[in-house]
Amino acid sequence: MEDPTAPGIGARPAPVLRKYVDSYVGFDLRGLPTGVHCGPPSRALTAVISLSDPLEVAAGVDDGSPVSRFGSVAGGLMCRSVAIHHDGRQQGVQVSLTPLGARAVYGMPAAELAHRLVPLDELLGALAGELVDRLRSATTWAARFTVLDELLLRAVSRGACDDHVRRIRPEVAEAWRRLVAARGCVQVGAVAAELGWSRRYLTERFRGEVGLSPKTVARVLRFEHAHELAAAQDPLPWSDVASASGYADQAHLVRDWSEFTGRSPTAWRRGEVLLGAG
Repeated sequence: MEDPTAPGIGARPAPVLRKYVDSYVGFDLRGLPTGVHCGPPSRALTAVISLSDPLEVAAGVDDGSPVSRFGSVAGGLMCRSVAIHHDGRQQGVQVSLTPLGARAVYGMPAAELAHRLVPLDELLGALAGELVDRLRSATTWAARFTVLDELLLRAVSRGACDDHVRRIRPEVAEAWRRLVAARGCVQVGAVAAELGWSRRYLTERFRGEVGLSPKTVARVLRFEHAHELAAAQDPLPWSDVASASGYADQAHLVRDWSEFTGRSPTAWRRGEVLLGAG
């Protein structure tokens, strides 16, 4: 799941958190047409805390998935977009965790959250309530990001004392690093061979930690790159997006785009009212 804004007010977490948390984004969007934002799959495990009305989120786009309301919600890695329903305004904070961050912050492997949306308090307990209260009480984005640093550091410190929190296998962490560095344009078999594992063994271990296979993560990363290019203020033509992000051709991009968003690229662009907002 992605943040419901593009672009937003971004910040890096405290240095000690950066192997667990990629980024923070604050958003305050108003006066937009009512619609449904397509929150696409990405490399991040995303948590979103609303600073106003509850978020209305469905686990799929245009597929009949039921809409649930969350004051704050966390998700794992996904193979399809989530639908974020809005009335033209949204205010909140998004936290993007790495797969390693799931163990450190939530006390569980990322695999346990794959394809799921859950209330944040199910993962952080009372700490989630304190986080929401303090974020809503803060009056500036800088102050909110400081609150995130403080409370996520507490979550990590708490998790480090629990026996059930284990370190991720270094081979799995390295496979993840290589996939991300190549933006998905790498052969999984070659990565496995370089690690001294068979492709099957890497796939089993990787899926058990992350929740998706290395091949699927590679597809998500390639799509994520294409999505970044397509969502830019001056987007490239679709054929150039396909070429720049590693697709064989535009038809290949269209197939993946339709699978991951539930919409063709053209329908996605026509319906995405938050494009260019902020």
